[in-house]
Order: sequence, then structure tokens, then C-alpha cells
Amino acid sequence: MARIQPFKAVRPQTDKAAQVASPPYDVLNSAEAAEQTKNNPNSFLRITKSEVDLPGIADIHIADVYEKAKTNLQDFLSKGILIREDKPCYYIYELVMNGRHQTGLVAVSSVDDYEADIIKKHEFTRPEKEQDRINHIRTSGAQTGNVFLAYRDVAAINSLIENWKQRTPLYDFVAEDGIGHTIWVVNEDAAIAQITELFAKEVPYTYIADGHHRAASAAKVRKSLEAGYHDHANYFLTTLFPAGELHIMDYNRVVKDLNGHTESDFLRALYDHFEVERMPSAFSPTRLHEFGMYLGEQWFKLTAKEGTYKTDPIGVLDVTILSELILDPMLGIKDQRTDKRIDFVGGIRGLGELEKRVNSGEMKIAFSLHPVSIQQLFDIADSGNVMPPKSTWFEPKLRDGLLTHLIYE
Repeated sequence: MARIQPFKAVRPQTDKAAQVASPPYDVLNSAEAAEQTKNNPNSFLRITKSEVDLPGIADIHIADVYEKAKTNLQDFLSKGILIREDKPCYYIYELVMNGRHQTGLVAVSSVDDYEADIIKKHEFTRPEKEQDRINHIRTSGAQTGNVFLAYRDVAAINSLIENWKQRTPLYDFVAEDGIGHTIWVVNEDAAIAQITELFAKEVPYTYIADGHHRAASAAKVRKSLEAGYHDHANYFLTTLFPAGELHIMDYNRVVKDLNGHTESDFLRALYDHFEVERMPSAFSPTRLHEFGMYLGEQWFKLTAKEGTYKTDPIGVLDVTILSELILDPMLGIKDQRTDKRIDFVGGIRGLGELEKRVNSGEMKIAFSLHPVSIQQLFDIADSGNVMPPKSTWFEPKLRDGLLTHLIYE
């Protein structure tokens, strides 16, 4: 069963929350982070993307960058921009995007659960990305990035959280991108004990929806620490969402060339495995096993023919069908993680971004996919398998800096 605990969060003063809160470190490059922090000395990007305060630096993974993150965190604390909670608490975090509400519980989850597969995974991790977070956590002493966990709905937990949301929130603001962020602190001992007990009794597994590298890094940091430093490092920062609250968006693909095929030859070859239909405008699939394709300034609807794909939990995924029927055999893309001819476009950017990338000449062809369902994610994780790379895109994103977990006292 899932083991979670309350924690003494490092968090902004109430009047500084909107200034401190920043996009996740891995959705911005250094130039974008520098632009966002230019007129905001209180941005948490100064801790998660601390190279912004080291102009001209060529390598953002050197020790100086991680030391600057540590210095900036200590500076934020000493100036009172950030404060430390007096007692371990849980937090309720609601995001609102385009009128849609999504609410989760912020807690620290057990590293032991991660290693015992009570916290289930569905993606492989890359060593270089892990090492970056390991260095950041060890040097700064803080887990600054949330791991986004999902679990199957439990009525009693849903009810407790909804009841608590009737109280006055700790933070309530709309970020510059129009997404609302509201946080309540659960600081009463009885409610804290009830939440801990409900998860221990009613939630057998949690599932990493987003944050595989952050979770893996937290586990490796715990393993590497000297005796005496393990207490807080036994847990890592998570926000847990019931499945009913989640919305997975499409994660689309663009490819640089047709691997030597002409457009007409490529189209003819598709008929072996797909029904192909020309569309009058941009096409977003409305059901599984449908695909949009943009080629030669024309949108097509592709429908995979029965019997051309596998029906196991991995084989039935549209990202797998696309890979096994088009990307690999026709376009020669064997490994989507490393092949420089393919790129990935989150559904939040819309189909216009696919058209833009192709029309500019940067890419030759684009594919729009139907989103993976949360049940598919659960099924794959339960089976012990992993999804193909870049299978899920979750929106809205949790903001960094609102709630941070220290691993050192």
C-alpha cells in the first residue's frame, strides 16, 4: 500500500507566491528562463535554472551551476522570500485551465515504495537527465521538482479533499499563462492522520504520470547519502491526483524527411495498413487507431486496419502502431529517443504548430495522435512494461517553487 507523509514545506510568503512560482525546469531552455527572470528577482527559476545568474556560461551542468542554485535558495530563505513550515503538513493543489479544474494532494512519497514498484513506472529514464537532478538535489539539499503521481479514485479521499477546499486557501492566483493555481494547507493533526491512513489502506499503488527522472534521481540520492542524512531523503516530493481528475493530451510527431520516398510513393504504401482519406482541414483524431497526417500542405486521416497491429497493452497503443507501421519500416526511425530526424510536439501547442513546422521546410511530415488514456497508462505500468518515448503529455503543469522538500535539516 502507498506510504505518504506530510512534510515541512519550504514555500513563498503569501504575497510573493505569484512572483516565485515558475514553470517546471525542464520545459524551458536557458534563454527562455533568462527572459522570464529578467524583471523578476524572486523567480524560482533562479534556483531550478540557476545558470540565469551566471551569464556567458557554456556548460549548464558544471558544479558552479549547482552551487549557485544552493546559494540562491539560501538567499531566498534568508531574505524571507521563502519560509519553512513550522510543522509537517499536507497541501491541496488545484489547477484551473480553460475552465477545467484538477486537484491533487501534495505529499512526500516513500523511496522504498518506488524501489518496491508500489510506485509504478511506464517510461525508461536517461542517465544524463538523472545525473543533472542528482547533482541539483545533492548540492542544493532540496527536491524542487514535483513528481506527478496518479492513483485510482477513492471516494473517501475525494470527499475529504473537496471538503477541505471549502476553507480559505493559502495561495490563489492566476499565472501569466492564464492557468489558475490555488493551494490549501492541511495542518490539523486529525485530518493529517486520516489522509495518511486512507492512502495506507485504500491506495495499493500509485503511478508516475510525469517525473520519472525526478523520482529516479531522488532514489539514487538516497542511496548515495552518508549515514545520518537519510531521514528526509527517504521520501520525495509528489503531487497525487485521482484518475478522475486527470487529462492527458496528445503528443504529436514531426519528421524531417521521407527516407528517400516520394510523396506519392509514400502515400501508396500507406494503403497496405491504413484506410487513407483526404481531409479539408487540420485533423485531430477522435478515437483510438486514427491518425492525422500532414504532408504536402494536405491533411489526411489514417485509420489502422484491423489485424495490422498487436493487441497487447503496448502493441495496441497508437504511438506503437505509428512506430511499427510507419516510423520504423517506412521512415527508417528505429529509436525515437536518439534519432535526430524526429521531434515531438505537445498537444498544448495545437495542430497549427505541426503545420508551421512542415510549411517552414524544417520538417517534411507531421502526425497527430489520439491521446493515451489513463487506463492504458495503468494497464501498461501494471503489466511491468514501458511505453514508447513521448507517449503522454499532461496539462496543466504544476509550478515549481510553491512547495519544496528539503532533504537536509
